[in-house]
Amino acid sequence: MRTKQTFSTLFWIQSTRAINNEALIYIRITVDGKRVNLSLKRRMPIDLWNSTRKKAKGTSALSRQINFYLEEVNSQIFQIYQDLKFKGKLVTAQLVKAHYTGVGEDQGKSLFDIINYHKAKTANTLAKGSIRLFGVTESHVEKFLKKHRKTTDVYLKEINYEFLTDFQGYLSNLYPAGHPKALCNNTVMKH
Repeated sequence: MRTKQTFSTLFWIQSTRAINNEALIYIRITVDGKRVNLSLKRRMPIDLWNSTRKKAKGTSALSRQINFYLEEVNSQIFQIYQDLKFKGKLVTAQLVKAHYTGVGEDQGKSLFDIINYHKAKTANTLAKGSIRLFGVTESHVEKFLKKHRKTTDVYLKEINYEFLTDFQGYLSNLYPAGHPKALCNNTVMKH
């Protein structure tokens, strides 16, 4: 039974598709013998490429810049591989590529994506009063984010215990227009 997983990366340039003697740089990600290619969307002069060392040759500023970029890309891809492995997820070359490019990676839904989805799904099933109260909660969340987080939305993966207690504290100290006192604990818990 095989327990070790293999991982490697390889850089190359596509000299056959060069434009003005500059070729695109590619990386090949290989996990367990399955490979996937990815264009780095960066061009370099063909004569600067060292095909045996798989990096730019020389010590010119451009060569050093390209080599630094290649090292950075390589370390980012290796970090993605390590993170996926550490989380105990199935690691494939395609998955590493997807995480690197951000395609298919579920950056996640935002809080207002979920609120809008909920509004659309329940618009015909809830009473008008319930829908109005959901609107009040949405308004409170929006004001809280603007005042305390200096943003208009937040990803669901950023919602944690600290976020919830901050929101609870915000609501507990909120004096709605026309009300002589702050929201009571019961009302805060409903929001």
